[in-house]
Amino acid sequence: MRRLTTLFPSEFLEEHAEELGVVERESKLQIPVLVWALVFGFAAGESRTLAGFRRSYNSTADETISPGGFYQRLTPSLVEYLRDLVERGLDEVAVPDAVDADIDRFRDVMIADGTVLRLHEFLSEQFQARHEEQAGAKLHLLHNVTDQTIERIDVTDEKTHDSTLFKTGSWLQGRLVLLDLAYFKYRRFALIDENDGYFVSRLKESANPVI
Repeated sequence: MRRLTTLFPSEFLEEHAEELGVVERESKLQIPVLVWALVFGFAAGESRTLAGFRRSYNSTADETISPGGFYQRLTPSLVEYLRDLVERGLDEVAVPDAVDADIDRFRDVMIADGTVLRLHEFLSEQFQARHEEQAGAKLHLLHNVTDQTIERIDVTDEKTHDSTLFKTGSWLQGRLVLLDLAYFKYRRFALIDENDGYFVSRLKESANPVI
């Protein structure tokens, strides 16, 4: 949190919002509060709803905003503004010169991951969630970081494990795959190696590898 607030001071957040026309100078909307409510509340929380986003904002803002007043501020200019913040963050933390020499040995760098999309409970029969009276879809992506493309995309219900959507094969040859613990499986690691691929994964606490 300290690193992010240092990278994006309140004065910068407010000035850039005015530049893009996201808010007017005397607007009731507090842009720094909105940004941090999105990052630390909505984006990081389990309840990803617009109503939850507004509640997160109102819980820390000096003045609360009604539902109508809040939702009308979710505009294309706000999308452009948030995209600018992401690009600024990437520019500030990226250190390509420190990794190029090592990464060049790989044909591509790939990232496999999945994320849950919370749906209305009326869709629970089609998109089963982990908890009752909820519905959720899961988006599975295989991202080619080198080419900045999506090589595979799948949508399932929330109960489908990320690991089942990752298929090994000859496509792995010469590629480095970044995996989180959802994909941790010794047989999978062996198959990646057998296909002349490479991987990076965290270790489970129970793991006891020979180094």
